[in-house]
Amino acid sequence: MTAPHVLDPVLARIDATLPEALDRLMDLLRIPSISTDPAYAPDCARAADWLVADLQSLGFVAAARPTPGHPMVVGHGGAGGPHLLFYGHYDVQPVDPLSLWDRDPFDPELQDGPKGKVIRARGASDDKGQLMTFLEACRAWVEVHGALPCRLTVFLEGEEESGSPSMVGFLQDNKAELTADIALICDTGLFQGTDPAIVTMLRGLLGEELTIRAASRDLHSGMYGGLAANPIRVLSRILAGLHDDAGRVQVPGFYDGVTELPDAIRQQWQALSFDHARFLGDIGLSVPAGEVDRTPLEMIWSRPTAEVNGIWGGYTGDGFKTVLPGEAHAKVSFRLVGAQDPFAIREAFRAWVQAQLPGDVTVEFKGHGNSPASVMSVDNPAFAAARAALTEEWGRPAAFVGAGGSIPVAGYFKTHLGMDAMLLGFGRDDDQIHSPNEKYDLESFHRGIRSWARVLAKLA
Repeated sequence: MTAPHVLDPVLARIDATLPEALDRLMDLLRIPSISTDPAYAPDCARAADWLVADLQSLGFVAAARPTPGHPMVVGHGGAGGPHLLFYGHYDVQPVDPLSLWDRDPFDPELQDGPKGKVIRARGASDDKGQLMTFLEACRAWVEVHGALPCRLTVFLEGEEESGSPSMVGFLQDNKAELTADIALICDTGLFQGTDPAIVTMLRGLLGEELTIRAASRDLHSGMYGGLAANPIRVLSRILAGLHDDAGRVQVPGFYDGVTELPDAIRQQWQALSFDHARFLGDIGLSVPAGEVDRTPLEMIWSRPTAEVNGIWGGYTGDGFKTVLPGEAHAKVSFRLVGAQDPFAIREAFRAWVQAQLPGDVTVEFKGHGNSPASVMSVDNPAFAAARAALTEEWGRPAAFVGAGGSIPVAGYFKTHLGMDAMLLGFGRDDDQIHSPNEKYDLESFHRGIRSWARVLAKLA
């Protein structure tokens, strides 16, 4: 247990210097580090250099490391105790459509919100505000005690919002330097916007695009309708059979590697009292539509899915055109859990589609990435320590939760560095990440810094 005389001055320092911490975040938010657009490459490099300078001011030995894309920032500091790796990303999403922003997305401002002050800017929540909570906690430790609480490596990426194309190669080339006792990732949020949470499972992701073809050209429906194969009808029938009436995916072998929740995790989730009616009501729905024998939290955190993300073919313009199209298209994504193998599922899905094609009809597939699910071992004492730290700061029991989305870097740390990752963050569901008018609550920023100070104290 950390003695009060060690931690309390750090927390007091965080409270007293919040305005200065906010100024630093605002400076970083002014840099338009949009990774997916080559026109902003100089700005991504500028953001990396800004972070290097900030880390160096805290005593880290830091540098911006070149990659085939945008730089990786790596800093090493502290000594003794466990070795912790902190990950965040300094790149941001594009701002389009700009017309829907209430102000310049790279002119950050502290505004009054319905529930208190908010920081309004692109990247405020995803992920500059989040990563700066950790750096500011480190700053308070150094300013109060003259040193970091343990050995720390800070690893900041500049390509997360564009698919992390340089990540795997960089991890492989720098494995010895980056491998630590555990990774800490700040790119998640509070449960239902109020309760602190540690994500212990992330779903993987597999994307498939398919094109069904029949005749060599679009056909007149009066001359050929009823006789010639219609690719839209073939595609619609296949996609309609992707699920049975109970919501289960019908691709053979799809559930191989899917495991049931441990009882301890199931009990924690039940204690969260998730309000699925409000969750669906916020988007104008009311009835859960997934597997009928699963709870809503299971469906979005621990169960695999298959969803049609887009479907098109034939004439879709104004008016009417009576054609049998020569081809039809669809995009299908699979969220994966447990030990599901994305490569095996890809092959099984393609074989399943091909087996349903009638004569004269062919299919072409295009893959759109794949990543396995990540499941963290909560038996690691670091998880219980961090949970206790968050509970102390927020005054509510912190929970181990799942996440419906995918954060591939957590899986990469496990696969390529052999270490678990602990994901904790302070965003809220209404932060509008990836959307116009993104924001980060000032309370999330302030208490996020305090939370990391407590977590570091527990882990060190």
